[in-house]
Amino acid sequence: MSKPVNVEDYRTLAKKRLPRMVFDYLEGGAEDEHGLRHNRQVFENIRFQPHRLTDVSKRDISTDILGKRQKAPVVIAPTGLNGVLWPDGDLVLARAAAKFGIPFALSTASTASIEAVAKASDGERWFQLYVVHRKLAELLVKRALYCGYTTLVLTTDVGVNGKRERDMRNGFGMPMKYSLRTIMDGMLHPRWSLDLLRHGVPQLANFASDQVQDTELQAALMSRQMDASFSFDDLKWLRDLWPHKLLIKGLCRPEDAERCMKLGADGVILSNHGGRQLDSAVSPMETLVETAAKVSGSVLVDSGIRRGSDVVKAVALGAEAVLLGRATLYGLAAQGPEGVDAVLDIFMDEIDRTLAQIGCPSVSNLNSDFIWHDNSRQVLGENPLHLEM
Repeated sequence: MSKPVNVEDYRTLAKKRLPRMVFDYLEGGAEDEHGLRHNRQVFENIRFQPHRLTDVSKRDISTDILGKRQKAPVVIAPTGLNGVLWPDGDLVLARAAAKFGIPFALSTASTASIEAVAKASDGERWFQLYVVHRKLAELLVKRALYCGYTTLVLTTDVGVNGKRERDMRNGFGMPMKYSLRTIMDGMLHPRWSLDLLRHGVPQLANFASDQVQDTELQAALMSRQMDASFSFDDLKWLRDLWPHKLLIKGLCRPEDAERCMKLGADGVILSNHGGRQLDSAVSPMETLVETAAKVSGSVLVDSGIRRGSDVVKAVALGAEAVLLGRATLYGLAAQGPEGVDAVLDIFMDEIDRTLAQIGCPSVSNLNSDFIWHDNSRQVLGENPLHLEM
């Protein structure tokens, strides 16, 4: 391949470098993967209606996220097992985010610990929390607080794990399991296999702690089961535990977002987990406009973002920022630090170009007037398919 020029090119390179089992983990969604395709279709169906004869000779893509100025309306999303894609993958992503002046969110299921990422990056760090067990959750939150993480992100859409059939067929999991087929696949992808041999098999670093000695906690960790009982009533406990910014991730209903704000959240992340949990969930873009109109705090979105123009569409429709998941992981899996930097460069360039082409000199000036309403009725709350029964 010639020099990659977009995110899809890095996806192609990632697919070539990774064994099938690992690429399927990165790429796959739940069940029939309708959700994966739908997330992209929603973005593709939104059209711009540009303003002309506007001075766009100077453009500004910086913006405020949770009250802090960032260089773009972009956050690197929390994603698990990044060390399987590239050695020290979480550290690579955190350093890239700091370099580009955007926040990095570390997953509970990371392969680098809370402490290691804090030492490796001087950028703004968020910590994403899965509540596997209340006592463990409290330990993780306190570790993130001690290490200077500025924002806590509670993920709410994993009461049970989604049925990811690619992973089931491949036998993918942690610890990694090997069969003759996976060994042969590794031999056909020598660059990835050599990296694994040099650096060792990654583990869930936040769970490999001297603090996690309680047998009940160990059992919860080994089963990898989330606390399905965690509810709105428990948000106060978490709010009291965390003194900084708190975001609630995985919401898809405006009324849920409103309730989270009333319980003390600083904002919400509309998300369907990138199509990896419930296959037929709505796209967060389909509830963005209504949620942003009802919620006084920050509203962010993820799921399906592959272009800088997608970022501009989301911000124009009410998002404060977007979170990038697979997009930056394609760069990581393809070329490590160089690939992540290149993908972020692509996003910054495409955001800037889109602003110029729609006649908007600044991200702060974006609004729904730049969107062609007739061709985006669903995301603007005028769904022609909604019939009263």
